[in-house]
Amino acid sequence: MFTINRQFSFIKHRKIFYIVSLCLILLGVGTGFVRGFNFGIDFTGGTMIHLDMGQEVAVSDVNRVLKANGIDADIVHAGNDNEEIIIKTVQALDTDAREEVLNAFAEEFGINDDSVLQIEQFGPSVGDMLKKNAVRAVALAGIGMLAYIIIRFEWKFGIAAILTVMHDVLIMISFYGLFRITVNNPFIAAVLTLVGYSINDTIVVFDRIRENLNIMKKNKLEELIDTSINQTLVRSLMTSATTVIAIIPLFILGGETIRSFTLPLIVGIIAGTASSI
Repeated sequence: MFTINRQFSFIKHRKIFYIVSLCLILLGVGTGFVRGFNFGIDFTGGTMIHLDMGQEVAVSDVNRVLKANGIDADIVHAGNDNEEIIIKTVQALDTDAREEVLNAFAEEFGINDDSVLQIEQFGPSVGDMLKKNAVRAVALAGIGMLAYIIIRFEWKFGIAAILTVMHDVLIMISFYGLFRITVNNPFIAAVLTLVGYSINDTIVVFDRIRENLNIMKKNKLEELIDTSINQTLVRSLMTSATTVIAIIPLFILGGETIRSFTLPLIVGIIAGTASSI
């Protein structure tokens, strides 16, 4: 098994780690609030058009037609052999605007009325409800984990665990704010997945600290914690590395919908590993 012989002094340099994390969070979240987060149709409302193109059409070609009509949209393939496309735009297209788009597609790709599988309008109230439900879901997960850790360990461990989860979620939000990546439903699913994954990694470290408290009573607390972290370091790194390696092919080959789920997951796992340590 792979081992690390060197003992790292994590607690000694903890203030540096705190400052780096805080700077990253402030930079990303600050940029997001100043420039505005790139919320998708799931949160802002807008228009969804589902078309059967009769053949696989490149996303770039579809985007070119939409740009010509002044529409900025997310486009994904669907159906057998990717012959269908789903267009999502945060712009609320009225009947005339939708008619212009469909006429442009008919002229460019030869589709007809039968090719229109679905058209839906989403109001902003739906997006507000999703935001509230997402916050509630994360809050409920946090309360449940806090109760579990307090029962199994003690309240100090619970507070520390919740802080690491908050750190991981804020790092993900910072990443999206800094690079202006679309925030949509898969992002929320990735956040909830990360919360469970991160807390599991943290509990492994806590469990080793609790074990060492009984056998290293004469050692200083900082030394005890450093020893515990070093003893679980390989496990934490290898578990996270194998998970990320498994996700990367999905990110590369999975298409736009899968990428919007796997990208925040990869970022979150890396941040979660660092925060657990």
